[in-house]
Amino acid sequence: MTVKQNYERISEQINAAKIRANRNDEVTLIAVTKQVSAEVAKEAIAEGIDQLGENRIEGLKDKQEQIQSEVVWHFIGSLQTRKVKDVIHSIDYLHSLDRLSLAEEIQKRATKTLKCFLQVNVSGEESKHGIKPNEVIEFARQLSEFDKVQVVGLMTMAPFTEDVTIIRNSFKGLKELQEKVRDLHIANIPCSELSMGMSNDFEIAIEEGATFIRIGTDLVGKGR
Repeated sequence: MTVKQNYERISEQINAAKIRANRNDEVTLIAVTKQVSAEVAKEAIAEGIDQLGENRIEGLKDKQEQIQSEVVWHFIGSLQTRKVKDVIHSIDYLHSLDRLSLAEEIQKRATKTLKCFLQVNVSGEESKHGIKPNEVIEFARQLSEFDKVQVVGLMTMAPFTEDVTIIRNSFKGLKELQEKVRDLHIANIPCSELSMGMSNDFEIAIEEGATFIRIGTDLVGKGR
């Protein structure tokens, strides 16, 4: 299927999930283009998608060199502290803030405020990055003095399972945490957003409150 056909199908699925959840707010679709060429990314842009996600600095830079359109860039991969200086001035959102040393480096290097999602390991899987759920509140408080870091929300990846209950509970847990952080009323931590849901589970994520979904394979394919 073409990117156009995929986008039409996914848009219908997004709308259906919003209806089931009785939602009328916006869900932002991020096209995850990490495994495809800049030409395929341009196909997505031609369909009106202006949010692109990359998980490697090299891939991000390569796309940015070839794409001249106005794009909102999301860095969705784990970011090494020593690489902060190479990426923060090239992105609009970081989806993987998961430790104080990373926040300190952003604060040191940034020339403007960077919108960040705290990455939370809701499932507790050792293979996944992220803060433990019981450490999120304290971490948020630690970030209150970092004026170059704006925590716009929380991000997670659900377990790779076909058990819908497990997936749904992971997203429910993140939503509960997001509300708790939001209710701290810290100036630089509005925490109003939820980045959760990928190709295999984005409809469940939307039903549980996702405001940003990250879709790669189902939208732009793989390795093109």
